[in-house]
Order: sequence, then C-alpha cells, then structure tokens
Amino acid sequence: MAKTDSKKQPHFKQITVLFLMTAFQLLCAACVIFRQEEPSLNMIYIFFGYIAAEWIYLLIGNIVTDNDYFELEVIAFFLSGIGLTVCASISEAYVIKQLIAIGLGLAVYLIMLILIKDVNFACMLRYPAAIGSIAVLAANLLLAKTTNGTLNWIDLGFFSIQPSELVKIAFVLVGAVSLEKLLSITSLTKYIVFSLACVGALFLMKDFGTALIFFFTFALIAFMRSGNVRTILLICAAALMGAMLIIYFKPYVANRFAAYRHVWDYMDTTGYQQTRVLIYSASGGLFGLGIGEGHLRDVYAASTDLVFGLICEEMGLIIGIAVLLSFAGIAFFAIKSAKSAASTFYAIAAVAAAGMMLFQLSLNVFGITDLLPLTGVTLPFVSRGGSSMLCSWGLLAYIRAAGAPFEPPKPDIAVKKTPAKRARQAG
Repeated sequence: MAKTDSKKQPHFKQITVLFLMTAFQLLCAACVIFRQEEPSLNMIYIFFGYIAAEWIYLLIGNIVTDNDYFELEVIAFFLSGIGLTVCASISEAYVIKQLIAIGLGLAVYLIMLILIKDVNFACMLRYPAAIGSIAVLAANLLLAKTTNGTLNWIDLGFFSIQPSELVKIAFVLVGAVSLEKLLSITSLTKYIVFSLACVGALFLMKDFGTALIFFFTFALIAFMRSGNVRTILLICAAALMGAMLIIYFKPYVANRFAAYRHVWDYMDTTGYQQTRVLIYSASGGLFGLGIGEGHLRDVYAASTDLVFGLICEEMGLIIGIAVLLSFAGIAFFAIKSAKSAASTFYAIAAVAAAGMMLFQLSLNVFGITDLLPLTGVTLPFVSRGGSSMLCSWGLLAYIRAAGAPFEPPKPDIAVKKTPAKRARQAG
C-alpha cells in the first residue's frame, strides 16, 4: 500500500485573512488612541485584549476541533470589531460596555452550540422557549417605560435590556423544532399562534421594525417547510389587511412613516436623521474622513440605528461594502450548511437565522437611506447595545450547528492492487 499523508492540510487563506483583519483592527486602534491628547491605557488594553482574544479563541478551536474552518467566527469578530471601534471613538464607557457585550455574546454562542448539538434535546426546549418568550414580552409590556415612542427597554438599574432581541433566538428555535418533522396542521397551528402572540406584543410595544422581522422569519420558516408559494401569499395578504386595520384604528402609526420618500421636505424634523446620513456618508468617499472626524456622530443614535452611515463617513465606502459582503458571506454559509445538514431542524434554523439577520440588515441600511421606512432597528454585530450583540451571536450558532460549509479535504488512499489487476494493466 502506498504511503498516505494523513496530516491535516494547511489552509493559508484563512490565516492570511486573520492577519489582515488584525492589521485592520490595529490601524483602527491607532486612529482611536492617538487621536486623543493623552493616549488612554484602558483603550490600549481593550483593543489588544480583543485582538488577543480572537487569536486565542481560534487557536483553541483549531486544537479542540482539529480543523481550521472558522469563517463564521472570523466574520463575526470582524463586524464586532468595527462596532467596538465606533464605540471607542465616542466614549470609553461605551467601549467597555460593548466589549463586555461581545464577551457575553460569545458565551451565548458557545452555550447555544451545546444546547442544540442534539436535536432531541433541542426539541425538548421548544415549549420552555415559547412560554418563556411570551412571558418576557408580557413583562416588557408591564414594566417598560416609553422611550422614543416605544416600549422596548426594561431598566434594571445598573443596565437595561431589550427582551425582544433575546426572543429572536427562541423564535427561530421554536419554529425550527415545530416544523422539523413532517408538516402537520397541529404543529403549524401552534407555531402560528406563538408567532401571532409575539408579533401582537411587539405591535403593542410600537416596535414595528422588530414585528416586521418576526413576521418575515415566520414566513421564511413556513415556506421552507411547505414550499407552497400560495400559502405564503395568503399569509402576507392577511398581514397586510391587519396592518391596514391598525392604521385605520390607530392613525398615529401612519404618522411615524409620513416622511418616507419625502425626507428632504422634513429635513429639519422627522427626516433629520436620514438626510444627515445621506449627506455625511457621501462626504466620506471611498476611504472616509478618519475615525472620529465625522459629523454624523453628533446626530442622535449615530452608534446604534445610524451606525452604517457613520462607518461610511469615517471609514469609507470600501469598509461599508465590506460590512455588507460579510453578511452576504453569512447567508452563503447558511445555504451551504443547510444543503448538507444532518436534520431538517438544522437546515430550517440556519436559513431562518441568516434570513432574520439579512432582513434586519436591509431594514437598517435601507431605512437610514430612505429606500425603506425608518424603523429604528440595529445593525447586527455592529450597533452599540448588549441585547443586540447577544442576539447576533446566538443566531450565528444556528448556522454553525448546521455544519461546516466546506468539509476538510479527504486524504487520497491508494487502493492495493491485486496481481490480477497489475497483470491486466501491464497487458
């Protein structure tokens, strides 16, 4: 038998990407640190600690799993690093909170991978997740105070949480488990009731952006399992009728979107944010004005809802496009993973999680540029905020659990030739 090389094949492309990402993050750190009159040691510790944590995680993961297929984690670290840079350029308090949020998000990611590793155990979590989600949203309605016209946040004193972000993780789990087996009327009905309860609670909170995200995810999951376009169209028609009834009985809802496609007519009132995003992001050009040098940072919600515009202004259009391509990469990995997933649960969960993030990305980017109504949703991984960060990493776990998008190359095993075969080949 010929000798075989059983050693793991090296993958230089991925290590090259990691080095390039580290170089980019060091450049961002230098821009933030040396922009200050007196460089802050805390900022130095934060950036170098974050970069070291990335390398340690990936090296340990390589040793434990005996492979170096961590494309998803590299993308998540890249996006989270951009958000960390934005926070650092604004406030030291912001960057410390964001760093903690990234650490907690990574912990949620690892815990989720453990919980959904076994499909049967994941199925057992269906009812606790559904009941817990509805209870959390109900508590939100009772305890939250109106902030910027919505009931999103619960103030716990030392920090605030946005329960609807955490419910997104459970929403995907319940949907994927409900439809994991052959589609049945009972299973679908239960999921419809759960979905209506979630979306209804979000409408009562006046969080219309998140309600749209939940509805889109529900339609995506239902279509993946049924493949029936007519059913999805009926669901969308029913949702449209419900929205029209809400606008009829609650006319103030329509007023929130009155500036849509007319932001220049309201540039000093309801269209103030979108017009500033359009002006300032265009002024950044390809390479940006420099981190901390933009004007959009003085506009309300610059580091949350408007963060993509701030990135384009200060870091340039090239980095803005890199952010968009990163999410396209996540979607690509989800589709590749779903095709070879060991269970329908993993396939549905992976595509639903990626679809939820992409739809949220669309609402954020197109909303601030007036291509869609402004709904005030965050940019996954990038926007400042702990709840959003936990949700983003939690959703990423579904995509990773579906399986690596690219399998390691298998070593070529030489087949032992029999004397008869050798004689035939010689002849």
